[in-house]
Amino acid sequence: MTKAILIEVINNALKSVAEQMTETMVRSSYSTIVKEMRDCSSAIFDKDAQMLAEGANIPIHLNCLGPALNTILTKFFPKESFKPGDIVLTNHPYAGGESLGSHHTKDIIMVAPIFLEESILIGYSVTMLHHRDVGGVWTGDSWTEEIWQEGFLMEPVKLYDAGVRNEALWRVILNNTRVPHDMKGDLLAQISGCNIGSKGLTELVNKYGYEETNQIFDALLMYSEKLTCMEIKKMEDGVYFHEEKVLDDGYKGGPYTLKLKVIKEGENITFDFTGTDPQIKGPINSPLSATISAVYYTLKTIIDPSIPVNDGCHRPITVIAPKGTLVNAQEPIGCFQRMVTAHVVVDLIMGALSTATRDRVIADSCGCLYDFCSAINMETHPNGGEVSHRQYWGEIVPGGLGARPNKDGISVMSCHVTNCPIPPMEAQEIESPVIFLERSIVPDSGGPGKYRGGLAHKRKWKIVGYEAQFFHTSQKSKIPPQGLFGGKPGKSGRWTINEGTENERVLEFALGDVIFLNYGDTVTLITPGGGGYGNPFERNHDLVLEDVRQGYVSIESAKLDYGIVIDPEKMEINEQKTENIRK
Repeated sequence: MTKAILIEVINNALKSVAEQMTETMVRSSYSTIVKEMRDCSSAIFDKDAQMLAEGANIPIHLNCLGPALNTILTKFFPKESFKPGDIVLTNHPYAGGESLGSHHTKDIIMVAPIFLEESILIGYSVTMLHHRDVGGVWTGDSWTEEIWQEGFLMEPVKLYDAGVRNEALWRVILNNTRVPHDMKGDLLAQISGCNIGSKGLTELVNKYGYEETNQIFDALLMYSEKLTCMEIKKMEDGVYFHEEKVLDDGYKGGPYTLKLKVIKEGENITFDFTGTDPQIKGPINSPLSATISAVYYTLKTIIDPSIPVNDGCHRPITVIAPKGTLVNAQEPIGCFQRMVTAHVVVDLIMGALSTATRDRVIADSCGCLYDFCSAINMETHPNGGEVSHRQYWGEIVPGGLGARPNKDGISVMSCHVTNCPIPPMEAQEIESPVIFLERSIVPDSGGPGKYRGGLAHKRKWKIVGYEAQFFHTSQKSKIPPQGLFGGKPGKSGRWTINEGTENERVLEFALGDVIFLNYGDTVTLITPGGGGYGNPFERNHDLVLEDVRQGYVSIESAKLDYGIVIDPEKMEINEQKTENIRK
């Protein structure tokens, strides 16, 4: 009993350390994408590079820190080569010859070995932070074909050697970004995060003793493995198949197909992506580390959420992803938009496991959504920004999530492996030449079902700068988010330039290359809504009525999709007409 209590105490202490690492980065970073959108992550590893705890941050980041750390230790810096005060950093997706490094060039990973009494290696403090600019073709993002078009590349290299900073490397990094001020501040924030992790783990080991904590670490990993195996065992044994499309609107030769075979046998589960289309000349290819992250995340959402998250959870899981496919990109192909594919992987797994564990999966969600734009206005925003005074804004845009087995889908949320907060419009207007005109919920956008899909969101902004460069990404514009078990699809989304004017232009594709815009132009995005779950005619009458009263569902949709007739004046259900329709 005493050991069980100590395992729980140390587990929570480790999680607290990881959370403190993240909070340190968020509170001390310079760029909006970190200080407002929390696009950073952290984890603590033991001396054998097994993950012990991670902050509850960006899911697609978290599970890639382990493969990246393993690449560093096996291909570049054996653990025996480390000294106290060392810090290694890398942003290379293909470091070591595989795609088991960083997910894309802007995600810089930083690793600090942790020593006890200056000589005993006890673990690693690891952070990842999305940096605003690492060079590349354009400010923000663009459609790339080669990894070199996505910015400068760093295979694992020591930024600090025994506590001494490599000044030549420091200058190289700051001279290869358009925003050296932000880059410097965010790198220092990352270093501080690593230092917090090192301090926290050292204090923990000092408090409980080196031998005792190592035993507890092993017991904690075994505990998570055992609980994960128990959860997997609850699923029905079998082989399950599913496929999903990416670039469904035909952009750049799409749609392309992702295929999955799930083999569930006892306490083990295998995810086999054999049959998935080859990688393409574009940036949507997913490095293997990102695909593994998406798999781990999705399974975690299906099993008991109270299981401590560490490498023990991953032991019963096998991922097969053929090299050179959309789910295991190989150098030199581009990969910065790997999130497009990673989001599809989540829906792919949910669809495949819908037979094995019907009461745990959710319907399709909105997918990967974001936009970034930059412009110059020396009168209103003369300070900060790039060396050229170009200011940058944008966000990981929230949409509608798929309905759940016992609840509606979440509305207006950045979904699944993204998990970024909505940045305040005021913060973006302060720092950039933009005015936000609208942010609203879109009625009738959630897929009808016994449980309704999450509602989409409309977002509109106006450029008040010059020489604007706009880049957009969304999904499911032709094939909307699908429902489950009789649930209907959510609504598709669209992008519009200068909506409601004589110059209105609806963009042909949900994802595209850089578009050059002018002062006064507006950009409007309507995101997809989530798919529904279950037969809409089984939805509770009162829930439909409340949706109508809240403006989430129209009176017309209530009748057509749910079979509920509502008096528009009294806002009451006509029970007789409803019963006749639902029969």
